[in-house]
Amino acid sequence: MRVEWLEEVDSTNSWLRREAPAVAGTLMVAARRQTAGRGQRGNSWESEPGSNLTFSVLYHPLAIAPREQFMLSEAVALAVCDTLASFGISASVKWPNDIYAGDLKICGILIEHSLLGAAISHSVIGVGLNVNQLVFHGDAPNPVSMAALAGRPFPLEEVCARVADAMEARLAQLERRDFGALHSLYMSRLWRGVGEWPFVDCREKSRIRASIHGIAPDGTLTLRLADGSSRAYAFKEVTFPLD
Repeated sequence: MRVEWLEEVDSTNSWLRREAPAVAGTLMVAARRQTAGRGQRGNSWESEPGSNLTFSVLYHPLAIAPREQFMLSEAVALAVCDTLASFGISASVKWPNDIYAGDLKICGILIEHSLLGAAISHSVIGVGLNVNQLVFHGDAPNPVSMAALAGRPFPLEEVCARVADAMEARLAQLERRDFGALHSLYMSRLWRGVGEWPFVDCREKSRIRASIHGIAPDGTLTLRLADGSSRAYAFKEVTFPLD
């Protein structure tokens, strides 16, 4: 996978979206400083300049249809978990695609698709991985970094190279349409994937207890409630309270 470093950019996702028409193949762009990093649901992404790995990948997902787009999210999340494991850090995936170490958020992922007719023409995969930042000033409730967990700093270039290799391997698995193995591993690495947990149903504005029953190829989450009934949720329709 080709990797380019930028000293400063508003957002690597935004930069790649602007440059996509002129880029052939798969390209990873990493920034030493982002001035307007973006997270899920319109949130900003806090990143101390020179301390963390913020990057985006331009990818042409020819192997998947729009209705299967969540398979790309699963592959990317697993690649980040693979990278952390290579540094001795155990991680899990909080649906849909935050990466947690224990109950602390170490990475966020934002994937934006561009459609051409009934197909995905290209995707921009944005990742913010907390590497060496030790103090966080934003309003995120539970951030953590690799350095905070391991008690030592990590070279950003080495972390970047490993995540590029891991992502290339998972994307190759996606291109082989090895969806069953990818999905099984994703489900096995889900944060709070086993047992009954509290959730907030944003549609009804109520708190429920349920277990994760399944995740569809389009990302729809199905919960099984204590009474045996099931409820399906799209993104933003249910959240996991930390308390």
